[in-house]
Amino acid sequence: NNLKSTNYNLLLRYRTNERTMMRQHIVVIFITLFLIVIHTSHSLPFARKNKQQQQNNEDDNNNEEKKEHAAVRGAAKSVLKDTTEAEENDNADDIFETFFDNDDVFSSELKDEIRKLTKSDSMKEFLIQTRRSLHRHPELMYQENFTSETIQVILKELNIPFTTGWAKNIHQDVIAGKGGYGVVGHIGSMNKEGPCIILRADMDALPILEKTEHVEEFKSQSPGKMHACGHDGHVTMLLGAAAILKSVESSIQGTVRLLFQPAEEGGAGGKRMVEEGVVTLSPPAQHAFGLHVWPTLPSGTIASRAGSLMAAAERFTIVLIGKGGHAAMPHLTIDPIVAASSLIMNLQPVISRVLSPLEAGVISITQLSAGHAFNVIPSTVTVAGTIRSLTLDGLLSLRDILVKRIDATVQLYDLLNSTITFSPDYYPPTVNDPTLYNVFSKRVGKLIDGENYIEDTEPTMGGEDFSFFGQAIPSTFFFLGQGTNPELHTDFGLHHPNFALDESVLPIGVELHVN
Repeated sequence: NNLKSTNYNLLLRYRTNERTMMRQHIVVIFITLFLIVIHTSHSLPFARKNKQQQQNNEDDNNNEEKKEHAAVRGAAKSVLKDTTEAEENDNADDIFETFFDNDDVFSSELKDEIRKLTKSDSMKEFLIQTRRSLHRHPELMYQENFTSETIQVILKELNIPFTTGWAKNIHQDVIAGKGGYGVVGHIGSMNKEGPCIILRADMDALPILEKTEHVEEFKSQSPGKMHACGHDGHVTMLLGAAAILKSVESSIQGTVRLLFQPAEEGGAGGKRMVEEGVVTLSPPAQHAFGLHVWPTLPSGTIASRAGSLMAAAERFTIVLIGKGGHAAMPHLTIDPIVAASSLIMNLQPVISRVLSPLEAGVISITQLSAGHAFNVIPSTVTVAGTIRSLTLDGLLSLRDILVKRIDATVQLYDLLNSTITFSPDYYPPTVNDPTLYNVFSKRVGKLIDGENYIEDTEPTMGGEDFSFFGQAIPSTFFFLGQGTNPELHTDFGLHHPNFALDESVLPIGVELHVN
């Protein structure tokens, strides 16, 4: 019996080991076959089909982009030809030279000549063709590849020398995209001793799903991305101005630097280009000018002011850390939601009771997130928002107040911890140099429509990274009204999913740049 029992146990152990080894062999065989399939999948019919479909889609996109580039190239060639011929017939060089010889008054003859060029049929066709092509292909900050290529195609057609690779993203850990899509062109003498001015246009779009009506022909082809701030129009207007300025290049006493800037929408692309030397580039620039379409002003109106026109801006993300637990037992938790609610309410009196009544400021909480279940008190709350001020000192002061209120909230509610993260680059206020504005810029604005020019418009708490150019050199920024088109609802605010650009103001922007 003992022998039988021993033999049975040995047999049972042998069969158990045998089954274990078989399972191991099966696993090894399965893994081996899986790796072989993965390694050779490119040769399988379904894999070839998917790969071919992907390649076909890429080819279709490339072909579509090539067609659009060919179209804008043709429009650019046409506008350059018509502009050059018109100026040869009207002896525009003499008009320009007469203007430059007279510092006291603006030449009405020059004003009329520029207006005629901006309103030609070929110019209008070029502006609409280019703007709609850019609108179909919106690109987020530091990812503006198609936009950059379109600009380069047109500058080549206009025989304008340019450099690329500007505005590289140095904060890729925070903002996606490598950047480097900025383009800088030059028109004029390029004399190191002569004057040089910058004309700037921003070029990035926003992460917004477009809902604009009556634009089916050129609606965004990138779901979730949209030119909701008019930057497609800004680029187009500067390119139109480039065509006119190039045609009278021999008469320009100095250099015009065309600056196509990426990453305005929070990426501080303007700061990157200043850091990379776009202002001090030979010949160094003395002044910078820019514009922005403005839906709250009547279409065609030009407006600006001396001093602060737009606000300094900062964004922040706060995380309050408490102790989570069951919603039925709040006494065993440290509730960060209650603490966050208190913090939000305690930030509201800062503007009305801490800030001087003579100063302007904003602290807006725009995001609040916490928890995933109705019966659980979460351990953390995230609060995000923005700070605005018309002065840099005011912005930094509001930042300090925010930090102090967070620290006080942590102590008051016995929170375990808190963190606050600011943007990699806050925006300083956009300040129009008072001397430049009063002596020169407002006169340029009045050339467009002297009766309706607004020379002392109210400042806005919106931010703009043209401000970095204003920090570097005396500058002027203009608003171009576009809010009263009778056929489209062009009064939707900037960054609205229904925002619509009034294309009738494009020639006016060209005229302003040229002037």
